[in-house]
Amino acid sequence: MNLTTVIILSAIALSVGLFFAGRELFQRSVRMRNRLQMNAIYTNITHELLTPLTVISASVERLRSKEPAHEQDYDLMQLNIDRMVRLLQQILETNKSQSGELKLLVAYGDVMQYIQQTALCIEPLMVQKGVKFTIQCTPESMMGWIDTDKLDKIIYNLLSNAAKYSLSENGKVTLQVKTNKKYDHIIIKVSDNGIGIPQDKLKKLFRRFYDGAYRQQNTIGHGLGLALTRELVFLHGGNIDCESEEGKGTVFTVTIPIKKEAFSASQIDESHQIDISTPRNAILDIAKRMHDQEPVDVEPIEDVNEDAYKLLLVEDNLELLMLMNQLLSSKYIVKTASNGKEAMKIISEEEIDIIISDVMMPVMDGIELTRKIKSDSNFMHLPIILLTAKTQEEDRNNALEVGADSFVTKPFKLSDLELRINNIIENRKRIQEEFISQHGDFMPIALNREPTADELFLRQIYEKVSEHLSDSDYDRDALAADMGASASSVYNKLRALTGMNVSVYIRDQRLKEAMRMIQRSPAIRINELAYKVGFKDPKYFSTCFKKEFGVQPKEYAESLAKDQ
Repeated sequence: MNLTTVIILSAIALSVGLFFAGRELFQRSVRMRNRLQMNAIYTNITHELLTPLTVISASVERLRSKEPAHEQDYDLMQLNIDRMVRLLQQILETNKSQSGELKLLVAYGDVMQYIQQTALCIEPLMVQKGVKFTIQCTPESMMGWIDTDKLDKIIYNLLSNAAKYSLSENGKVTLQVKTNKKYDHIIIKVSDNGIGIPQDKLKKLFRRFYDGAYRQQNTIGHGLGLALTRELVFLHGGNIDCESEEGKGTVFTVTIPIKKEAFSASQIDESHQIDISTPRNAILDIAKRMHDQEPVDVEPIEDVNEDAYKLLLVEDNLELLMLMNQLLSSKYIVKTASNGKEAMKIISEEEIDIIISDVMMPVMDGIELTRKIKSDSNFMHLPIILLTAKTQEEDRNNALEVGADSFVTKPFKLSDLELRINNIIENRKRIQEEFISQHGDFMPIALNREPTADELFLRQIYEKVSEHLSDSDYDRDALAADMGASASSVYNKLRALTGMNVSVYIRDQRLKEAMRMIQRSPAIRINELAYKVGFKDPKYFSTCFKKEFGVQPKEYAESLAKDQ
C-alpha cells in the first residue's frame, strides 16, 4: 500500500471519526438543552402550582375560623396540601441542584434542639405507621451553624423513608445525633429494623427516580427523596452512607460540618438566629388524634337508630380511612381498623353488619382477612366488600374466590361504594324475608326433615329468650352466655338471618308474647302484662306495643273483650 492510499484512508477515517464525534456532541447538546428546557418547565409549573395551593391553604384557615365545627375536614385538607407542597418543593430543590442554583445559607443556633424539635414534628407519621420512635441527642444542647431549611429536608426524608420500610409489627425507628471529638461536625444516624436493602440495590439507592421497594411495602414513593438528600448533604460539604442487611434493617449515617469556618461568606447569614419555637413542616396531628380514639367515629349519626347498619372500614391509608369514615358516618354506624389483624379483633368484640376492606395492607391483607372470616362459622354470614387499586381480572377473581361479596376498584366514587352497600343490604333483606316467610316468628316448629344449622340456631335463641321473658335484665350478653358464644357472633348470625339485632329481637319476642297473653286474657292489667314480658316501665311498654302493632295494648285488649 503506497503512501497516497494510506493518507487517503487516514483522512477518510478521521472524517468519519469527526462526523460521529460531532454527531455525539450535537446529540448531547440537544439532550442537555431539552433537559434544561424540561427543568425550566418543571420549575415554572411547580411555582404555578404552589401559588393556588397557598390560596387554598389560606381559604382552609379562613373556613376553620368561621366554621370551627368541621375541624377534622380542615385537617384532612391541610394535610394533603402540605403533602403536595412538600413534593413540589422537592422538585424545585432537585431542579435547582441540576442547574447549579441550589445555595446554602447557614444561621447560628442550638443545633441539637432544632433537630429534636424537627424530628418531633414527624412523630405523628410514626404513630400512623405503628412504629416505636426514639430520639437521642448527645449532647442535648449545642450551638452551631446550619441551614435549617436544608437540614429539615434531610431529616424528614431519612425518617419518612425509615417509617415506610419498618416492620409492620414491632417496628422501630431511631434518630441518633452526636458530635465528633472536635465538636465541628454532627453525625446523624437514622436506623430502622425493617426489610433492609439488597446489596445489589445499594449502589442505585441515591439515583433520581429509583423506585426502591416501596411498591412491595404498599407505600408511596417518587424516587426523589434520597437523591435530593445526598445532594443536600454534599452541598454542606458532608457525607452520607448507608448500611443495610436484608431482613434486619437499614442505617443511614450523615456527617455535616457546623462550624462557621466550614462555610464561605456568601453562605453565612449573620442577621438571623435559628428559632426553634416554631414547628417546621409539621405533619398535622391527625394520626395521633385518630390513634387516641377507640374507635374512630368522626360524625356519629344524629339520633342514632339502634338498628342502623354497622360498617367496619379496614384501610391502612389514614386519609382515605378518615374520609370514608366522615362520609359514611352520616348514614351508618362506623368502626375503623388499619389492617386485617385489627379488624379481626373488632369483629370478635363488636357488632358488625358489613365489612369494607382494602386488599393491600400490612400485617394481614384483605384477602387473608376475607378467608379467615368466611371460614369461621361464627362470622361467615358477614358480607365483605374489597377495595383495591389492582385492575387485573385475576385480582378480581382472587377476591371473589375467597368469598368476597363485592369488589370495588380504586379510585372509586363514594356513590359507587354506597350502591354496593345498599345492594348487599337489599339482598340480605330479601333473604331474611324469605326465611321469615318459611319460619314465621321463629317459634319452634315441627319439621318433616332434619332442621338446618340456622334453624337450630334460631330455635335455641327463641327458647332461651322465652325462658327469661319476665327478666328485664336479660340482654344480649346474657343471651350470648346462654348460647355459649360471644355477643358479636350471636349478633352477626342473628342479624344475617332475621335482619334484627339482639336487642330488637328480644324486644320483638317480648311484644309478640304480650299480644298472645292479651289474646288469652283480655282482662289482664297492662302494668302486670308489662312486667310479665320483661319491661320495667309500663309506659315504655305501651309505646313499643303501639309502634309494633299500631294500637295501644289497652285498646287492643278492649277490642278483644267486646268481641267476646
